[in-house]
Amino acid sequence: MLLASQIALAKAGAFCAIGLAACGSAYGCGVAGAAAIGSWKKCYIQGKDAPFQLAILTGVPMSQTIYGLILMLMIVNKAVAATAYSWPSFLFMGIIGGAAIAMSAAFQGRAAAGACDALVESGQGFVNYLIALGVIETIAIFVMVFAILLLGKIGPEAEVATKAAVEAIRPVLLA
Repeated sequence: MLLASQIALAKAGAFCAIGLAACGSAYGCGVAGAAAIGSWKKCYIQGKDAPFQLAILTGVPMSQTIYGLILMLMIVNKAVAATAYSWPSFLFMGIIGGAAIAMSAAFQGRAAAGACDALVESGQGFVNYLIALGVIETIAIFVMVFAILLLGKIGPEAEVATKAAVEAIRPVLLA
């Protein structure tokens, strides 16, 4: 494989980190936003004040896009300094990391939707709902941090071992 192709795949993995995370954030915000709109409608029909806190609950899943951005930047910075044999690590780290962050955002949006309904029905518990959403967000933070730690382990020793493994199986692949 050409060096340019390997670098392109490493950078594609980096973009997957933010792209997938943003997809999860968009879904989560969309679900929470739909619930907020429905909850505001309930308030208007009942002649009650519409709580602004619903807007806050709607935006909670957006932070996962930032975690995807951080992961993307870390992968790109490491990919520029690494040799070509590290591209699979960067590609898979971006895809798997971005997907895990996206799942956190998606489920956080679903939980935020429930929080919107609960807040309008009860008028209480806003801080409790934020705590529950924070627990879900912690998964995305864990994924980002663990990926960054793993990036620190990708270095010359791992690249030498990968190159040796590739060279060892090359005759089998070319046969």
